[in-house]
Amino acid sequence: EDHLTPATRVHGVMIDIYGIGVLLIGDSGVGKSEVALDLITRGHSLVADDLVTIRRYPSGDLVGFSEGRLRHHMELRGLGIINVQDLFGLAAVRERKTLHLVIELEHWQEGRVYDRLGLDETLYTILDTPCPYIRMPVALGRNISILIEIAARNHVLKMQGHHSAREFARKLEEELERKRITRQD
Repeated sequence: EDHLTPATRVHGVMIDIYGIGVLLIGDSGVGKSEVALDLITRGHSLVADDLVTIRRYPSGDLVGFSEGRLRHHMELRGLGIINVQDLFGLAAVRERKTLHLVIELEHWQEGRVYDRLGLDETLYTILDTPCPYIRMPVALGRNISILIEIAARNHVLKMQGHHSAREFARKLEEELERKRITRQD
């Protein structure tokens, strides 16, 4: 059945974080594999490193996995190739995972406007299927692994109907309206 479904290959790393399939993309050298390794040491599971094969099933689900010899391995500059399953155990790897969220890591660019409120919903299209997307700037001192964990947790909340940024904006608007009415009295 797999060979009949549309597929593509993406340069990136796919991780299972709290049950959410997260695809990390970005330029070579931005730190995708290092962030993924940190996430693995925090109890999350590697799906694929460097080359992620993604298939779109008739249900509309996008599922990522690693093919052949690359499975369960990571390439880390300065260390070489490591076998994640051998180093961290069976729980540190997954054969496949449904894709829920795409996070693009990019080097921090001075003057570039980054989303600070989380009100804008951006999508990334893979195989004609939209997937939630976050652009995350990487800079010295930012703990990217924790930020990615928070993004995954926040995505779970959104899937359950809770949108923190929108709820905050709504409460702020209500407070401003109350103050406006009070001033008019």
